[in-house]
Amino acid sequence: MFEKVLIANRGEIAVRLIRACQEMGIRTVAVYSEADAQALHTALADEAVLIGPPAPGQSYLRGNTIIQAAVERGCQAIHPGYGFLSENADFAAAVRKAGLVFIGPTPEAMRAMGSKTAARAAMRTAGVPMVPGYQESTADADLLAAADSLGFPLLVKAAAGGGGKGMRIVARPQDLADALQSARREAQNAFGDDRIYLEKYLAEPRHVEFQVMGDQHGNVVHLFERECSVQRRHQKIIEETPSPVLTPALRAAMGAAAVQAARAVNYTNAGTIEFLVDRERNFYFLEMNTRLQVEHPITEAVTGIDLVKAQLLVAAGEPLPFSQAQITQRGHAIECRIYAEDPANHFLPSIGKVLRAVEPVGPGVRVDAGISTGAEVMLHYDPMMAKLIVWGQNRADALGKMAWALEHYIVLGVTTNIPFLLAVIQHPVFQAGEATTHFVEEHFADWQPAYDPVPDEALIAAALSDLLEGQAVVGASSPSAAAPTGDPFNPWRQADHFRLGRSR
Repeated sequence: MFEKVLIANRGEIAVRLIRACQEMGIRTVAVYSEADAQALHTALADEAVLIGPPAPGQSYLRGNTIIQAAVERGCQAIHPGYGFLSENADFAAAVRKAGLVFIGPTPEAMRAMGSKTAARAAMRTAGVPMVPGYQESTADADLLAAADSLGFPLLVKAAAGGGGKGMRIVARPQDLADALQSARREAQNAFGDDRIYLEKYLAEPRHVEFQVMGDQHGNVVHLFERECSVQRRHQKIIEETPSPVLTPALRAAMGAAAVQAARAVNYTNAGTIEFLVDRERNFYFLEMNTRLQVEHPITEAVTGIDLVKAQLLVAAGEPLPFSQAQITQRGHAIECRIYAEDPANHFLPSIGKVLRAVEPVGPGVRVDAGISTGAEVMLHYDPMMAKLIVWGQNRADALGKMAWALEHYIVLGVTTNIPFLLAVIQHPVFQAGEATTHFVEEHFADWQPAYDPVPDEALIAAALSDLLEGQAVVGASSPSAAAPTGDPFNPWRQADHFRLGRSR
């Protein structure tokens, strides 16, 4: 096993990775920008290295600088988390060339699945169900001709990216030419690659993904599904498992297809196969994310398996510590992403200092946070503050816990999406398990908070009062006393406060 690992990320995922390593007796090295000198992940790691100015292109995206830091600090491996360099095949190859282990898939598997067009071709060869589309040529004339046979509506999508960048929904033939051009421009700006392709637009789709894990000994398993249909601007904000839409037979078929997809590219470590499920419950391959996912905690909650620790074992050359038959689903888990943003104003980020952050604590409640009291939400980085995860005996129990947890999550100083998330959780369509990927735009297009905000002066006074009484919350993760137990990689056990005062 590794003695020291560099964490090439920031925020809540860096905190999550540091905790897993330290629980396994592995020392950690954090990297930080000038803006993150006082950040939580910087304080919690055993060592920390300054890598540049605040802008990601001058810090967290500087692969050579990060590799140099890992070598100089005596690390054996680098964990990229998600975002930044996590799906950069060139970075993974450079890590390997430097004699270090990249905790993730091989560069070859990344390249095979990193391009959506290449991934679709590989999945078609492997016999995985595909959404009807056209990717044989990127020339406008060919795309226009292919659209006639596919039929409308359809999607124009960027070949090299995700997150809704370079994506256009086209309902009428006369709108396609303009959509092709605007999608190309956005794809070039976002990914440095203007290639696009066409995909049939499915009616009332559900977004359901399967967690997969492979080792270096030929073992590949899935750890069941996560439903991610509740999205804003094509980005997930609420995830749950099990999916309300899957039958046992459909779950088995999709799980088998996910394993088949991973095997097709000799995949190792953690990854996610994403599918769309239509209203007739047909499923189609969407894409593969060659990294750990933001929503991985809900899989941990229902399986009792710590995915980060499994990643570390696999990267160190160990076989998977569980077989497919040993992986079971227990109960129901839901995750809400807590953002510093204003849902009533087009989800614009809310920048500023967090005057007070109080996380809900209770049985079956977990918070993975990267921002605590006194921290700054900055323009340079994604405004996600934390992930709120609940586990219940069943879906109704989990929904009740999530509503309670959102009502008891307090953040002062910046606007958050917590009231919006509560409204979503309590909406009859979501409660019935019938939300599709159009749910937010159909039901919350004109959403406004249902209450008048408390004056800032009152909130600040309350925050100062609590701080003077010594009640500030500094923990980065909330414990749970009623989650699954008995598994060797259970992330839900009682959490101690992190050790502070690391070397620099």
